[in-house]
Amino acid sequence: MPRPSSSPGKGAAGASSTSATSAASATSSPSFLDRHFGIRAAGSNVKVEVVGGITTFLTAMYIIVVNPGILSQGGVPFPAALTATVLVSFIGSCAMGLYARNPVLVAPGMGMNALFAFVMVHGGGMSWQTALGCVFWSGVIFALLAALNVRRLVVDAIPANLRHGVSCGIGLFITLIGLVNAKFIVGDPVTIVHGAHMNPVIVTFLLGLALTIVLVTRRVTGALMIGIVATTLLAIPIGRWWGDGTAYWPAAIATKTLVNWNGLFAAPDFSAIGQLDLMGALKVIYWPFIFVMLFTSFFDALSTFMAVSDAGNLLDADGNPRNIRESMIVDSLSALVSAPLGTSPANAYIESAAGISAGGRTGLVAVVAGLCFLPFLFLSPLLSLVPAIATAPALILVGVFMMDAITKIEWHRFEEAIPAFIAMILIPLTYSITDGIVWSFLAFVVLKVFTGRMRDIKPAMWVATALAVVLLTQL
Repeated sequence: MPRPSSSPGKGAAGASSTSATSAASATSSPSFLDRHFGIRAAGSNVKVEVVGGITTFLTAMYIIVVNPGILSQGGVPFPAALTATVLVSFIGSCAMGLYARNPVLVAPGMGMNALFAFVMVHGGGMSWQTALGCVFWSGVIFALLAALNVRRLVVDAIPANLRHGVSCGIGLFITLIGLVNAKFIVGDPVTIVHGAHMNPVIVTFLLGLALTIVLVTRRVTGALMIGIVATTLLAIPIGRWWGDGTAYWPAAIATKTLVNWNGLFAAPDFSAIGQLDLMGALKVIYWPFIFVMLFTSFFDALSTFMAVSDAGNLLDADGNPRNIRESMIVDSLSALVSAPLGTSPANAYIESAAGISAGGRTGLVAVVAGLCFLPFLFLSPLLSLVPAIATAPALILVGVFMMDAITKIEWHRFEEAIPAFIAMILIPLTYSITDGIVWSFLAFVVLKVFTGRMRDIKPAMWVATALAVVLLTQL
């Protein structure tokens, strides 16, 4: 990460110049941003933090249209869900940056939206308003657990090897998401998955990936963001000549007009705000859904904070994620306000690792990312300017950065290494952070019990494992 440097002066003139520079720096600094976020203390600067925030936003902005697309299949009007997605992402990310001061983006969670639409609404037979009520009550319990600092017991109970395994698993998960988004890996009815055949889309992705790798290797500031922008520009010919829907060909260029205002703006829709059914969600038959949502939100948030903190070395003196209590409080309150605004629960995003990998170290990254969401209350059609293949190289390289934790796993201690490996492999293969954590917890407890090391299992791990077993019976 680049840091400001200065060359020492020579002689009296040099000393005077240096003193003057120091005096000017002292009078003009620390600025409000530096005082609040501790940018210099974190070894960063405002430019790097802003680049980190934009990078995080670019890798996660797909949620603005993907989340409404999923929620609309559960009955929530698409425009209203889009408005709710933008508002929750803006509020949650800014709160994470300003209060918890961590460079972590908060937005409606993938997986949680599918749980909302397909399991709760379609499978559970409830209305989307009642499902929002379940989201609210799970958020209330989550907020209480965060306020009571329950996560401290859980964090302390999870052994370091298992944490590293989860971190690596999330890194592999991010890489898999990037490869799927680029359509480099596709489904197959016989082999389950296989590599795609070479086509213009793949060629464009590989060119963007190669460029991004070179920039990262040469330690260029903002390498991931530059790679996203460059790949977006490379993708334009695909939309023009092949028109396969994986890249955008601006209508203004296609029609040879300079501005196509009708295709840029869309008014926000606030119709889903306040539509949650609080009392209907309290029926006993819906309690399992509230529990599943609570458990998933809690462990998704906890594992994400552990992973991105490990990747960016954002740790406190005890080796735990920095400001984890404040971060969990923000995450829980973001989940809580999601329901009144009209969307499934928000949670911390693993894509935040992209901004951290770009050099972001403070809460300013999250604030910048949150502010980037706000214009899309009106400019949602512009999202098509950045296709999925443009963000794929950044996601793949974030996976590379997060694999550093694999060297910290004690592979010679099988009772520790095997659960870590299970987390590492099942998180990407099940396409679920929660599933990977659940099975790794179970493996850890079983191995410790049958190898005569029950004393290594802390009480909170017993509770977490019991909850994991209950969760498995509900899914």
